[in-house]
Amino acid sequence: MQQPGIAADASSQQQPQQQQQVAAIEQVLHNYIEGTSYNNRPQITKAFHPAADLLLDKEGQAFNKVPVTDYLNMFKLADHGKYNGRIGEILQIDVSGNLATAKVEILIPSRQTRFIDVFLLKYVANQWQIITKAATKEASIQNGVRVLFILSSAHFHGNSTLPAGVSFPEIVHAYQTFKKAGYTVEFVSPKGGAVPLSYINTSDPLHKMYLYDSDLMFALKHTKQATQLQAKDYRAVHYVGGSNAMYGVADNAEISRLVMEIYEQHQGIISAVCHGTAGIVHLKTKDGKYLVDGKRISGYPEDFENKSADYFKQFPFLIKQTIESRNGSFHVGKQSEAYIEVDGRIITGQNYKSSALVAEAIIKQLQAETANN
Repeated sequence: MQQPGIAADASSQQQPQQQQQVAAIEQVLHNYIEGTSYNNRPQITKAFHPAADLLLDKEGQAFNKVPVTDYLNMFKLADHGKYNGRIGEILQIDVSGNLATAKVEILIPSRQTRFIDVFLLKYVANQWQIITKAATKEASIQNGVRVLFILSSAHFHGNSTLPAGVSFPEIVHAYQTFKKAGYTVEFVSPKGGAVPLSYINTSDPLHKMYLYDSDLMFALKHTKQATQLQAKDYRAVHYVGGSNAMYGVADNAEISRLVMEIYEQHQGIISAVCHGTAGIVHLKTKDGKYLVDGKRISGYPEDFENKSADYFKQFPFLIKQTIESRNGSFHVGKQSEAYIEVDGRIITGQNYKSSALVAEAIIKQLQAETANN
């Protein structure tokens, strides 16, 4: 019988290889997305195998097979480098040996149009290339505006063996609110990759729907690191709770830098819910003041915690105490009810029941900003 330790070692060796393959395929897809968005034929060419075929829509034909050379000619040389309004997002990648499938969303907000591109890729001559592409088209209200969810990578409370995770209800309630309003949600974590999830209830219809949503699960399995992202791409950030939010987020310099650049240089919104408020306690503005100084803030206070529990003893700091020590004004409602605070471009909520309300407050501000421009 095989020893458990051997199986674990084999798995740990396979995981980095899988991540490397996914990263390589992501680069191919980025060449496709950026190349087609900026009419850049050479960049598009990098993504496709020379013998690739595309199945494109054509009125009166079930299948319109187009060679990649003809597809490239659709992007005029005179328009090279000009942005054409396409916004791309990788939704899924699945690798099986030397083959892979991928799904990409292409939005054209000016036309209220959404394409879903489905690709077959093959590892040929030491590189991944697209060998087939098909697409479907639909009307869409999606506007291409991105909101960045910030999650913790911590699987345990501090240095203990007590499990911890990101609050799944806090993710899905906010996620659905943003998606229904036409916004794109992306995810970042200190370590990148898969994050631990907690408080999943498959008897809850919303939990069940999103637990089996392959696009969301791919995103949560492949969260980005802050160094991979650019502040200009986001209009708001949202720190998600779960008890693991107490660890590794507030003291992550790269996440903090990205968030404050979004807030100060791009006039973005900073939001947090429940234990996610822990992520903002150390943030400082460019003049050296704490972000929470003089602000009305909500979150999950230590007053609501079981202070005799082992998990609580692992907390590196206390949310309410730390915010108040930095001249923040901390506010909550009844423990079992939703409650949020809106103080300019800082929006915070006290518990998971507040997640949708925080998202709605963000959307209200973003829509007002759009209407005023």
